[in-house]
Amino acid sequence: MTTPVHDWQGREIAARLAPGTRVNLKLELFQHSGTFKPRGALSVMLRLTDEQRRNGVTAVSAGNHAIATAYAASRLGISAKVVMLPTANLARQARCRAYGAEILIAENGKAAFELAEALARDEGRSFIHPFEGPLTALGTATLGLEWMSQANDLEAVIIPIGGGGLCAGVASAVKLTNPNCRIYGVEPAGADSMHQSLALGRPVEQATVSTIADSLGPPFALPYSFELCRRHVDRFVKVDDDQIREAMALLAREMKLMAEPAGAVATAALLGPLRDELAGRRVGVLICGSNIDIGGFAAMINQAQQGAAL
Repeated sequence: MTTPVHDWQGREIAARLAPGTRVNLKLELFQHSGTFKPRGALSVMLRLTDEQRRNGVTAVSAGNHAIATAYAASRLGISAKVVMLPTANLARQARCRAYGAEILIAENGKAAFELAEALARDEGRSFIHPFEGPLTALGTATLGLEWMSQANDLEAVIIPIGGGGLCAGVASAVKLTNPNCRIYGVEPAGADSMHQSLALGRPVEQATVSTIADSLGPPFALPYSFELCRRHVDRFVKVDDDQIREAMALLAREMKLMAEPAGAVATAALLGPLRDELAGRRVGVLICGSNIDIGGFAAMINQAQQGAAL
């Protein structure tokens, strides 16, 4: 569905930014399933053959992609078996089940992909990748096209990066419709596979992940999304977990938004490494998701406010 945009005006944000900076929020946390992920999942699944639809789909995810796959499957009348990890948030597991998906728990990431491969081989299920491929990028590109139709005067946009599928599609669409708009991609410092890939000149096959923004933490990068990001993103930056918590707290206080950590990284980048560079610009900030339980959210907000008080 089309998600709204909102020009963020408030005392706190004005005090935190350089003079003259104007912020336009793309509120993708209001998307079906709570994140941008259904755009890519539906883009892939709408192109399945009748036989593939009968056989169903499978996916591997820490949460958000699993929920999106379950949602898309429920809308299209397709069976879904999603593989999650033991650390997957219980609230996210519950949302998957609410959409009718069967959940299988694997002991680690390697085992999860092996299990999904077995489901594809033995049951004929189609694997719905969380971030890679032209159809996934085509789905996320709808977000960028939609955003430019809602706020076509943006001078810059800030996009979170995990595996890169979100940034690949959005950046491509923005550059096609508004070539002068600068694209900034932001990663958690503890999950910087895109930065590592750019340094190597190729996607990294193994990366260490340590961040509260778990939905931005795939331990590798892949060629299609990597190449689109490299081609269309003007600059890549990183933010740490403290900056992410601080951005979550500000969004909660002033915008009344319960953004998950991944949903706050673009805001964190605007308040941190990009503050001076984007002074006086009209900047688009993507709030990409809100799948977090209330207890976990409250703990992160309290930690941010305790840190601010020191």
